Amino acid sequence: MSEHDQLGGRADPEGRPTRSESVPHQIPASGGPAETARSGPEASDTAAPWPDRMLPLLRTPTADRRLAADCFAEPPGAVEPVRVLELALLVGELLLASGEVAEDVEAAMLAVAGAYRVHPCDPQVTFTRVAISYQPGPSGPPLTVESSVRRAAGDYARLAAVFRLVTEITAGGIGVHDAHDRLVAVHRYSRRYPGWLLLLCCGVLAGAATLLVGGRADARAWLVFASAVVAALAGDRLSALVARHDLPAFYQFVVAAGPAAVIGILLSFNGLHLRGSVVITGGLYALLPGWPMVAAAQDGLAGFYLTAAARLLEALYLMAGVVIGVMTVLYVGVNNGADLAAQDVPAGAVNPPLQLAAAVLLTLAFAVLLNTEPGALSVVLLNSGAGWTTYGVLVNAGGEPLLATGLAAGLVGLSGQLTARHRGSSALPHITAALGPLLPGSVLYFGMLAFVRGEPEIGLSGVGRAVATAMALAIGVNLGRELARLFLSAPRAAPPAGRRGGRHRR
Repeated sequence: MSEHDQLGGRADPEGRPTRSESVPHQIPASGGPAETARSGPEASDTAAPWPDRMLPLLRTPTADRRLAADCFAEPPGAVEPVRVLELALLVGELLLASGEVAEDVEAAMLAVAGAYRVHPCDPQVTFTRVAISYQPGPSGPPLTVESSVRRAAGDYARLAAVFRLVTEITAGGIGVHDAHDRLVAVHRYSRRYPGWLLLLCCGVLAGAATLLVGGRADARAWLVFASAVVAALAGDRLSALVARHDLPAFYQFVVAAGPAAVIGILLSFNGLHLRGSVVITGGLYALLPGWPMVAAAQDGLAGFYLTAAARLLEALYLMAGVVIGVMTVLYVGVNNGADLAAQDVPAGAVNPPLQLAAAVLLTLAFAVLLNTEPGALSVVLLNSGAGWTTYGVLVNAGGEPLLATGLAAGLVGLSGQLTARHRGSSALPHITAALGPLLPGSVLYFGMLAFVRGEPEIGLSGVGRAVATAMALAIGVNLGRELARLFLSAPRAAPPAGRRGGRHRR
């Protein structure tokens, strides 16, 4: 299904969204990071990546940050604070709209403001809003700018471009004016892949999911593969047609889910014993909001409870749209003898070579749909193969599936983080698509399907399993990230005596 991200608010002639606070628009021609030596913890370990330098400060309560030893001792000087706040806000908008998790968005905003000596600042990120506040002094009026992001959509090429720019800003040498112009260019950045390839990848993702779920390679399995591809392509085109009329995403998901159900019913009415439920699962795999559930769990682990709740609620609404679209069609089929019994996902690698190839193919299609840069695709595929192999080996050896999922996600997260550090980019492009074969979308679908079939016990079990799988993935990725940070420790901003550090909650 096509995804469209929108930055909230009206756009100015340059294509930038307007801000909630009226501020001067002239940007100084100069005014980059001060050329003088930096002081404080930032100067003690400039080799550490900027997320490592910002996260310890970000996880300190705001009041303690202002009382602690300052990380950026110099005053703003010639740089106009409002322009720096505008730059940091635009960075936050683009990162959030491109799919970045809330904590990393705040870290990037804090890093940009700190690079230009505008401090103390307090970034605030929720599901649809980014803001940053600056307190110039005890007697000065505070400055706050904010903006809205209507709906985040994965665009990892743009995410990587913004990440690289933030890295250059924190390294020094880029003026506010130049950084702003480059961000505007990134905002206008178009997809790397042509539309026909994205449409093809949508179908390939669905077909690969049938091989991964079914674990078979006979003639009937390939017919199921082709049926799922056709269903996904038809659903994507119908969804695009609905989107052109500016209907909400919920209705796009309702319409996109219909073709897979129709084809699944038709296959179940023949004597070939084709598994209609596998066709439906594969055809809907690109629609099921498995990754938003993982992102919600990650935000919750980081203390962003409001954002986590909003992400989870969005995933539930989209899932409801998928179920309504499917059940509107299945109601007729089930009452006329269609065999669409919910089948569980295989507990392990029942056909290791085939399922490994299917997992890699699914990851490739998923990465292209997320607009991952071509240079990162090989690393993503290797990461995916390692994660799925780890999961299959552990489950086939008698391990608990949830534990195997968490360990596989931890490996993917650690590998993705270390790769991102080596390449100087964001870790999400190396992690998200690689987790595609492990996402709980199909389990969640079968759980919801059981509810509408009048089987609440099976439904509760399925939904609980999906939530537990999402939590295992999120904990594994989060643990991999924290382990990666141990390889390159960053200096911590020490809280004042008698105060205990901890992240503010919201």
